[in-house]
Amino acid sequence: MNVNFINPFLASLLNVLETMASMKLTPGKPNLKQDNIAKGDVSGLIGMVGPQTKGSLSITFEAPLILEIMHKMLGEKPQNINEEITDLVGELTNMVTGGAKKLLGEKGYDFEMATPVVVSGKAHTIAHKSDGQKIVMPFSSEFGNAYIEICFER
Repeated sequence: MNVNFINPFLASLLNVLETMASMKLTPGKPNLKQDNIAKGDVSGLIGMVGPQTKGSLSITFEAPLILEIMHKMLGEKPQNINEEITDLVGELTNMVTGGAKKLLGEKGYDFEMATPVVVSGKAHTIAHKSDGQKIVMPFSSEFGNAYIEICFER
């Protein structure tokens, strides 16, 4: 998988959370993922199709982290994952993908984005939209972890 294609998604997540929630995440080490079970509590999944590629991206948050993001962005702090949280995860997924789309467009890549789907619950599954390898990139913070999964066909 092309690092030049993955890095804009990682940079976009860091940028969105720093800009919108004044929150810094620390990137971990990327790994190949073999199953479909999410590592967190709520995930946004978005499909992407273009002339050069087809794939999908998911962003998964552990509950304490997304609850804190909601608090920092909107001043609300629900006790658990609810409809407002799932709406926020869908919006964050859109913002991250849109930011990456802009960065990739500058490098000659073009793709269309689908509407994000949000799934929540312990051990929920993420069904990527392509058959390529799944790369998972962990991010840590004082409030919990987030994970980006990227899966593309070439």
